[in-house]
Amino acid sequence: MTNTKNTSDTQDSQESPKRAESDTADDRPSPMQVLRHARTQLAELTGMAAESVSSFEQTEEGWSLEVEVLELARVPDTMSLMASYQVDLAPDGELTGYRRVRRYERGRADAHRSGGR
Repeated sequence: MTNTKNTSDTQDSQESPKRAESDTADDRPSPMQVLRHARTQLAELTGMAAESVSSFEQTEEGWSLEVEVLELARVPDTMSLMASYQVDLAPDGELTGYRRVRRYERGRADAHRSGGR
């Protein structure tokens, strides 16, 4: 019996670090949770709903996103004024800062930029 108890104690002590690692990993939000929370936080701060996320990456400081927002609706819709916001988030997904990086009409292509950034 003593041998069985020691074996189970050894197994518990070996599993503890794994459990601690998985608990820490579980505390971090998934990328989709980060995206949803970032859109919600930006909307609360600016009063404008995010239409899309055009750039999303994990950084050393947390997360960095570029979010497209409708700033001024016009008729026709292709003339509506859009804006791109750079949004920075902590590793837990809380917004740490944002800034508008450009404004443009919805129907116009941006000739100066290639890709998402």
